[in-house]
Amino acid sequence: MGRNHLAGSGLDALGTRARLDVAGQSLSYHRIDGLSPADLPVSLRILLENVARFHDGTSRGDDQVRAILSRGATGTPVDLYASRVFLHDTNGVPTVVDLAAMRDAMAALGGDPGLVNPVIASELVIDHSVIADVFGRPDALTRNVELEYARNGERYRFLRWGQQSLQKFAVVPPGTGIMHQVNVEHLARVVMVEDGLAFPDVCLGTDSHTTMVNGLGVLGWGIGGIEAEAAMLGQSMSALVPDVVGVRLTGELPAGATATDLVLTLTELLRTHGVIGKFVEFHGTGVSALPVADRVTIANMSPEFGSTCALFPVDGETLRYLRFTGRSEAQVALVEAYAKEQGLWHHPASAPRFTETVDLDLSTVVPSLAGPSRPEDRVPLDQAKSRFRTAVESLRQQGASGSRRTRTSNTATVVIDKTTHELSDGAVAVAAITSCTNTSNPAVMVAAGLLARNAVRAGLRSKPWVKTTLSPGSRVVMGYYRRAGLLTDLEALGFHLAGFGCMTCIGASGPLIGAVSEAVADTGLTVTSVLSGNRNFEGRIQPDVAMNYLASPPLVIAYALAGTMDIDLRTEALGHTPQGEPVHLHDIWPDPAEIETVMAASIDAAMFTDAYANVFAGDRRWQDISVPTSERFAWDADSTYIRRPPYLDDMTREPEAVKDITGARVLVKLGDQVTTDHISPAGAITASSAAARYLSQLGVPRPEFNTYASRRGNHQVMMRGAFANVRLRNQVAPGTRGGRTRNFLADGREDSIYDAAADYRAADVPMVVVAGQDYGGGSSRDWAAKGPALLGVRSVIAQSFERIHRSNLIAMGVLPLELIDGGPDDLAPTGAETITIRGLETLNTGQIPATVGVLSDGREFTARVRLDTPREADYFRHGGVMPYVLRGLLAGGADTEQADPTPKHTSTKEER
Repeated sequence: MGRNHLAGSGLDALGTRARLDVAGQSLSYHRIDGLSPADLPVSLRILLENVARFHDGTSRGDDQVRAILSRGATGTPVDLYASRVFLHDTNGVPTVVDLAAMRDAMAALGGDPGLVNPVIASELVIDHSVIADVFGRPDALTRNVELEYARNGERYRFLRWGQQSLQKFAVVPPGTGIMHQVNVEHLARVVMVEDGLAFPDVCLGTDSHTTMVNGLGVLGWGIGGIEAEAAMLGQSMSALVPDVVGVRLTGELPAGATATDLVLTLTELLRTHGVIGKFVEFHGTGVSALPVADRVTIANMSPEFGSTCALFPVDGETLRYLRFTGRSEAQVALVEAYAKEQGLWHHPASAPRFTETVDLDLSTVVPSLAGPSRPEDRVPLDQAKSRFRTAVESLRQQGASGSRRTRTSNTATVVIDKTTHELSDGAVAVAAITSCTNTSNPAVMVAAGLLARNAVRAGLRSKPWVKTTLSPGSRVVMGYYRRAGLLTDLEALGFHLAGFGCMTCIGASGPLIGAVSEAVADTGLTVTSVLSGNRNFEGRIQPDVAMNYLASPPLVIAYALAGTMDIDLRTEALGHTPQGEPVHLHDIWPDPAEIETVMAASIDAAMFTDAYANVFAGDRRWQDISVPTSERFAWDADSTYIRRPPYLDDMTREPEAVKDITGARVLVKLGDQVTTDHISPAGAITASSAAARYLSQLGVPRPEFNTYASRRGNHQVMMRGAFANVRLRNQVAPGTRGGRTRNFLADGREDSIYDAAADYRAADVPMVVVAGQDYGGGSSRDWAAKGPALLGVRSVIAQSFERIHRSNLIAMGVLPLELIDGGPDDLAPTGAETITIRGLETLNTGQIPATVGVLSDGREFTARVRLDTPREADYFRHGGVMPYVLRGLLAGGADTEQADPTPKHTSTKEER
């Protein structure tokens, strides 16, 4: 893999090594104040330290330093080496599957499979698998955990194999919390120490919301699982130096406005401004007014802004939070000393030189929702009713045009527990306090508990058609709920603990109340969900739910009480007391002073220390999973969860030459803002899908189909799930929904995307995807790239891409092209066109062509080649990152074109 060296091996090409005496330790570090101007943003200072630390004395290293100091003006990419790789189970399982497959491929090519091994700290949290099947009852947690283990036994045994067989790979077992909350509350170091060398904690993760740790002063963001594999193996991540957008915060949040309202305001503001692919960095006097809990809420939603990261510098609030969550005094002292020495400390009056600056006065924030299908579509609470009516009318018109299920009525009669209820469009079918975004914030969680207490005292209850769930991201939440005496009131409203995990926010919401689901199926009734999450894309939360709204935890409870989105919570009553008196939201909204008092009395550092004392041990169920330790995984041919993927079958030691793409068919044609949820669904595997037919043929009963997310270790399921979201509309097959296309090897008949792609592959016909703006937004789902790649898609031709998905496509050997002179309707008016891409063979010379020609039935277009760095071009030439890394490993340490220097870090489980 090139020259391997430890982070503390003595590299000092720039003469930056210095000493730092703190907390009884004498540490070395790479001092960067002699390299950087005082006005360099904190995020770029962290990049500069990384480049300086790994500078190998070559001109390439000098060029990277100049690139950062010029703030990207030189156009030179820099290599960033992660300190930690952070994974969750649904992305982590296929990552470990790929590592196991790479070990097999290494053995097949005559190499040492043991070389395929993480060389930096790699931590996986199991949090995406639990489903809210059981709710609203005391045994909901126990039953959901039992179902989780029953469904995921194969996957968990496989992860136990990885934990035993792979070096530097730790697993946080199920039932502990949500990865990002666990990261912020326990795993994040802020400053790391290895072999006596101190350096920033740079955390890259397989979930786009890895950015949550930015609120703690840690630079990091979401990457694809295949990029994570490369980082785990010591590869750097090559990227152009980004623009840094400074967000200047002033003022303070007004009474009644929550951190959720603030983050929805910022999401709308920054989406409008345009921060895709950029760093966002917060500064100004308003930063000091925000506790870290609010900062991490904001940083969590960086992907919803569109930014790469959303960094808050370290300050006194950071230190207070580290102490509050049980970090040692020595670690807190190190963070303070290092941040001040390196210019990473926040000074409210400082004025870093940003590429652009955006201002927000916190006092202007008002209570808000976001929806019905995008996080950036903020809805002020006083406009929620009118905006809902506009949105539902638009859906009604779509239904009339045949693009949604046939509607027979705007109302429905349902019988629940022998009581008849009349539901109208907008009925709240799901109310979920869920997701890392808000359950990490004690202020909004305590507010929810106090609102529940006030509602119960007023005699209110959640409406019987609402599925109510509580799934916090940390066990600490339940600790302070119990200590504050709020749990009984939450449970009285149906918000029983359903599990510790993402659950509703990632689509693991489980079935609706049966009568509601039947009403949706029978009448086309439009029902809604309200959740305290970060994602509300169409079709994500629950297949029967057409409209989804993000809200603060107390507003989630308020809408559960109201039972409908068709209400003005500012003026209309939530319900009535037993005496018939109306109860309004303002009557039960908790006072800010009371929230602070309850928090002070109910939360302390010992709660965090106790909750994370044995974070890697797991419960008895986890400890009872027994798997043999072996260098290579023993694949089970009958497994429906874990299968060896075919990416590396027949791999050769040298890559084949790149060729132009000739005579390709349009497999899928899409419009604007297609998300990874559309491309690769994570929710339930529906009975009519190609994946369901495959599982049925293997004898899996319908109740055990589980979710796409849970079966990401089985490429056969995930290939069939590509483009299978019921909300996706492939314009190649107008009028269809989900995974349908036209098969032009069969006279253009309608066919499943999977079956048509199989025919094209068999006939050696390449395939392309054509799309509009912002293709691939949302979660960093590897299978949104892996699935199309296995189907045979050679290129995605879009007008623009979201950052993570573009990287994932390249990592799977799929070429991203941006159409310059037209849109999808210009390039492929019907989808029946034959596409040829010319000019790719230039890549064989080591050059990256700026543009290529795209021919559609003889009409020529121009497309920009989105291989932005030499490393990305290398990945594409090799057919993806996995063969690239394997060929580097096979080089056996020589400095080759395929094998850049590979630093090893040596953190241990004891350090964690």
